[in-house]
Amino acid sequence: MPLKGKKIVLCVTGSIAAYKAVYLLRSLVKSGAEVQVLMTESAKEFVAPLSFASLSGKSVLSEFFSKPGGEWNSHVDLGVWADLFLVAPATATTIGKMANGLCDNLVITTYLSARCPVMVAPAMDLDMFKHPAMQENLRKLKSFGNIVIEPASGELASGMSGKGRMEEPEVIVAKIVELFSEKKNS
Repeated sequence: MPLKGKKIVLCVTGSIAAYKAVYLLRSLVKSGAEVQVLMTESAKEFVAPLSFASLSGKSVLSEFFSKPGGEWNSHVDLGVWADLFLVAPATATTIGKMANGLCDNLVITTYLSARCPVMVAPAMDLDMFKHPAMQENLRKLKSFGNIVIEPASGELASGMSGKGRMEEPEVIVAKIVELFSEKKNS
């Protein structure tokens, strides 16, 4: 189990590629990782939190306070707990917020509190991905030390074809294993 003992915060944002995050989570858990899933509100429109909770064995977090009890979901504690902060899929909105420190949700506040490596797997239509604003935001994320997993080319949800598909879960897991192997060997 190449990720045994690793703690990963998996952030799922509002993209049709959110279904791939279910497979990604399953692979991470099978590889030995302990995973805490955070979802943006729009992500819940694509995949139900119950799918992620069932596979991770943990409640999915999306609010600063749990309902009905009102317990605080501490972004600071999550940022300190994690060995990896992974955003997959990462929408244009979330990437823009990350690049500019706009923290209006639990995903972004946790990102700004993270003390661990950050990986981002963009998912969007080809024209959105190519847009100069998006490319600038990705450059900013890289300049902060974040690892951007380039999207794949292929058929997109719009019916068009091009670069913008979130990379496949098995490729993302391989990159995570590689990251931890490099850290172990350095």
